[in-house]
Amino acid sequence: MKRHSKELITEIRRLRANGKTYREINKTLSINLAKSTLSWICQTTPLPKNYREKITKLNIRNLGVARATALAVKDAKKEEFNKQIKLINLPIAQMVSDEKIAKIALAMLCLGEASKSGGQSSFSLGNSDPRIVVLFLNLLKMCFDDFDPKKIRATIQCRADQNTKKLEDFWIKITRIPKLQFYKPLIDPRTVGKPTKKKSYKGILKIDYLSSKTQLELESLADLIYNQIRGPVV
Repeated sequence: MKRHSKELITEIRRLRANGKTYREINKTLSINLAKSTLSWICQTTPLPKNYREKITKLNIRNLGVARATALAVKDAKKEEFNKQIKLINLPIAQMVSDEKIAKIALAMLCLGEASKSGGQSSFSLGNSDPRIVVLFLNLLKMCFDDFDPKKIRATIQCRADQNTKKLEDFWIKITRIPKLQFYKPLIDPRTVGKPTKKKSYKGILKIDYLSSKTQLELESLADLIYNQIRGPVV
């Protein structure tokens, strides 16, 4: 082991006796000795009674720093991953400006979300997610030259404790459907006396589009796509 001056050894032992960690000793004395070297120098040096408590607090603090660092690294990786996904998907998303691609998207949306009305003269889509409703309306406009916004009817379906006027204002702003094309809101009687827990819930907006021709055309396209993907039945 390399020899060190008596003055340095004495100072190291003094700091250790005062409860300094090996890292603190190196920093205080502006040295860079290995932990094993410091341990050998201080092997007979008694530690203060509060040293264990100090180390415990340091460990807890360092653990917090380590967790925060790990979380920051995780967030950075997630952000980078999301950027890569966007780069992959952006060219695909831009293809929706093609009328044929948009029509496929609309047919798939209607296959999962839309339903026929009882009179067969219209079909409807209802959802609490404004994105679904906006997609439905805008894709209809993109895909059909004979799309008529006057054929749209909207119905708000909500809970008993909700303010129907505020809900109507919200959905009119989102969809830009004129107020005159809104039917009277439907309140679920099962919710009477049961407060709405999710404050962001704006009810369900049901859109009826009064065109059986549009409905049949989208149903046909959805069936044809299904048959293409499924392939011949053996």
